[in-house]
Amino acid sequence: MTDTAVDIQRLTYADLVQVIAIERRAFAAPWSLAMFVLELSKSGGHCLVARRDERVAGYVICSPFDEVWHLMNIAVDPDLRRTGMASALIEALIHELGPGSRLTLEVRPSNDGAIALYERYGFLAAGRRKRYYQDNGEDALIMWRTPATLDGRLDDVPNPWPQPES
Repeated sequence: MTDTAVDIQRLTYADLVQVIAIERRAFAAPWSLAMFVLELSKSGGHCLVARRDERVAGYVICSPFDEVWHLMNIAVDPDLRRTGMASALIEALIHELGPGSRLTLEVRPSNDGAIALYERYGFLAAGRRKRYYQDNGEDALIMWRTPATLDGRLDDVPNPWPQPES
C-alpha cells in the first residue's frame, strides 16, 4: 500500500471514461457505458468513486430496490488491488446508507478474494443463482448484509438456503 490517501467522492459522468477503462480490465464480462449511464441517471442510487493521485482507482454502484440496497458493481483498477481501495469504497457506502441498512449482491463463487472482502463487512452467503454469469455460465452466490448477518445469522434474509444445524 502506498502512502497516498484515498479520496472517496460521488461518481460523475465525467468519471466514466476512466471507469470504463477499469471495468474492461477488471471483468471478463464488463458493463457497457449505457449501463453506467443508466445507474447514474437513477434517483436515489449511491455511486461512488475512489481516487488516488486525482485518478479514478475504483468505484461502487449501489441501487435501491424496495427496502434493500443492491450492490450492483464494485471494481478496483487491477494495478491497485490489495491496497485497501475496495474496503474504503465499502466503508464509505455503508456510512452513506447507514450501518443498519440491508444490502445484497451477487458474486462468483470462484472469486475468493471478493467473498472474503464481503464477509469482513458482515455479508453472508444465503443462496445461489444458477448460471447467472453469461460469459461462462457460472452460478452466483447471493450474499446479504443485514442486522442478523452482522451476528452470523440469516433469520432476517428472505428465502435463505438451509443452514447447517448448530
